[in-house]
Amino acid sequence: MSSALVQLLVLAGVAIFLILRLRNVLGTRDGFEPPRTGVTGPTPVRTRSGRDFEVIEGGPDHDIVDHVPADSKAAEALAKMKRAEPSFNVGEFLQGAGGAYEMILMAFERGEINEIKPFLGEDVYETFVEVIAAREDEGLIVEAQFAGLREIVLTDGRFDDDTKEGEITVRFVGELTSVVRDSAGDIVEGDPNVVKRQKDVWTFARIMGSDDPNWQLVATGG
Repeated sequence: MSSALVQLLVLAGVAIFLILRLRNVLGTRDGFEPPRTGVTGPTPVRTRSGRDFEVIEGGPDHDIVDHVPADSKAAEALAKMKRAEPSFNVGEFLQGAGGAYEMILMAFERGEINEIKPFLGEDVYETFVEVIAAREDEGLIVEAQFAGLREIVLTDGRFDDDTKEGEITVRFVGELTSVVRDSAGDIVEGDPNVVKRQKDVWTFARIMGSDDPNWQLVATGG
């Protein structure tokens, strides 16, 4: 076997591994939750006693205050998440959330619900199933292409001191083309040449410090 062929096989193996890692990041049209591999696999950030969002150096934790006001309830909640799980990083969570949004949004459009089931809360999963089933009963097929993510903003955070469950709400503004076809293949809605904006507000939840690294999408909105 030539060295060039060996190198090609190695590169193919690496590509497959990266694709599988990407598919582990969750996100959805009506909600999202990513696993730590894509969302919260950060460098540990240690906090000090005193104000929840202060770091060892004594200044504000910019990983928090760059996303929410320092004196907000969300900042306090994010700081508690970091204390419960020192490896949690807000910036890396949001990066993973962007990839998760595209993955779940497209899986929902294609009706491939089983691919994203592990990342959906029970209520969200059941809602997705109902919508997809209704679409199939009417003989409708959605064809969509993700064009990009224009905005991703952390809008709220909550932390339950008793259960250690953290919740993060994120607003997404994406761009995509989408058409709906009937059973005959005719377009009944949309235009494949027109890029439209899609706005979603998703809430993700996870028990901080648990062995399960996956966030789950527990609430969705627009």
